[in-house]
Amino acid sequence: MAAFERSNSMNNLSAALENYLETVAALKREKKYARIGDIAKSLNVKASSVNVAIKFLAENGLVTHEKYGYVDLTEQGEKVAAEIQRKHDILYSFLNNLLFVQSETAAKEACAIEHSISEDTIHRLDRLHSLLKKHFLTKAEDMQNLKKYIEADNRE
Repeated sequence: MAAFERSNSMNNLSAALENYLETVAALKREKKYARIGDIAKSLNVKASSVNVAIKFLAENGLVTHEKYGYVDLTEQGEKVAAEIQRKHDILYSFLNNLLFVQSETAAKEACAIEHSISEDTIHRLDRLHSLLKKHFLTKAEDMQNLKKYIEADNRE
């Protein structure tokens, strides 16, 4: 499946396929089910594209899907989707809570980065975030000073 370029994650799926898994998981959380049409609408793609991706994911043991039925994550699919979501949450938190990137921008950028960041790098980023919050940014004043510093226009 050449159309799906590989990501840097341990699951060896493309970023596009990871997005399909994420979307199935999100729809199941929100609506308790996921259908081809729901996935297509959520990702703003054609149903035929969703069918190709879901077929590939099913062949690789990550989803189950009966023709015209619901799409479900397998146990392995749930693990992969949870890993992608974990990376997204770490990145979003770092961007939004530490770098003060606007929420919508932080969400979009976390989504873009989560597919290419290595497990080692995400671990280090998470540890840095934890260290800063626990030992250096312990008071509201610390956060206000950090925000002022980061948002200062010193781009020379």
